[in-house]
Formats: sequence, structure tokens, C-alpha cells
Amino acid sequence: MLKNIVFDMGGVLIDLNRNACIEAFRQLGFLDVDKYIGEFVQSDVFLKLEEGKISENEFYAEIKKIIGCSISNEDIRTAWLCFLLSIPNEKLELLLLLKKQYNVYLLSNTNPIHFPYIVETQFCKNGHALSDYFDKCFLSYQLNMSKPRAEIFTYLLQSENLLSEETFLIDDGKANIEMAKSLGFRTYLAKPFESFDTLKQQLLEKTL
Repeated sequence: MLKNIVFDMGGVLIDLNRNACIEAFRQLGFLDVDKYIGEFVQSDVFLKLEEGKISENEFYAEIKKIIGCSISNEDIRTAWLCFLLSIPNEKLELLLLLKKQYNVYLLSNTNPIHFPYIVETQFCKNGHALSDYFDKCFLSYQLNMSKPRAEIFTYLLQSENLLSEETFLIDDGKANIEMAKSLGFRTYLAKPFESFDTLKQQLLEKTL
């Protein structure tokens, strides 16, 4: 029996615009930033931020070193936030409905710039709070580990005493899906800007 649903954030709940983010950094002088920012996983300084290996201020300092010119922390923050679009209202409504029937978790490779912004602008509105949508959030920068490594999936299972065969992961990263499958999770590979209409019906009617 399916008891637990685990959502990824970027590309599953919140829509993304990688190209806008890359262009914003290029405007600051970070010309080869596309080598660092991926659709599903980041590298170098961006990965360090997502795994909590550097602080927000250390991230700004490293970006300034790479660019080699004087720019403000706010300019860097604004460019990095260009990655994020919004969470469609129907997905927020889906989370609320699912939480009445399942344990609902968030498992996200994210960072201390993106996540608080997402919470403030997307979840804390219409009288709701983050806790209305998720039983618990598992965030890479707080756990010092990231997907697709097995340790972050096993940490989630062990900390909440969950069985992988009773747990359904919705993620847009193939490597994340493959790792979760190898650990016994049931999985769903999300497509960009997918509405989840069919999946919603199956989950609510418990026909998966």
C-alpha cells in the first residue's frame, strides 16, 4: 500500500528557467556560467552551496572571484533567483489534497538563497504555511548531501521510519529516479511544466 509521497522541488513543483539565469549571470560577466548550472544538478561553487559546504556569503565571494570584477551580493542573488518561476496553483492545491491521504515530503537539491525565497513567495500565501503542504522537508544544503547519491534517500527513509516500497518519488531527474528505484522506491519521472492531471487522479483514487 502506498503511504508516502516524496516530491522534488525544481522542475516538479516550481517551474524553472535555466536560460534566464544563465543570461543574468552572463550580464554580470560570468560568461561560461552554463558550465556550472545544469538542469538537474549543479557543479563547483553552485554545488557547494547546495550541499551546505559554503555559506551564502562565501558563495557571493567565490562568484566575485570567478567574475573578477566588483559586483554586489544583491546582483548575484538576483541573477541566481532568475532560475525560479512559480508554482502553479493547481500543484499547491494537489499538495493540500494529498496531505489528507498520505505522508507528504519534500526532497530537494536546493540552497539557502532559493529555498527561503520559494517559501516566502510560493507557500506562504493565501493563509497557508509550508507545514500545510509537507510533513517534513529534506533539503540538500541542510543535510550536507544531495541527490542522486543513495545516502540522502536512505536518510529520509530512516529518519521517518518509512518503507521504500510504500514510498512514491516524483522527480524530474533521471539519475534521481534510477537511484530511488534501486532502493525500492516507486517512482514517477516528471516532465517539464507537467500538470499531473492523470497522476493526480490515480493518487487521490489510490489506483497506482
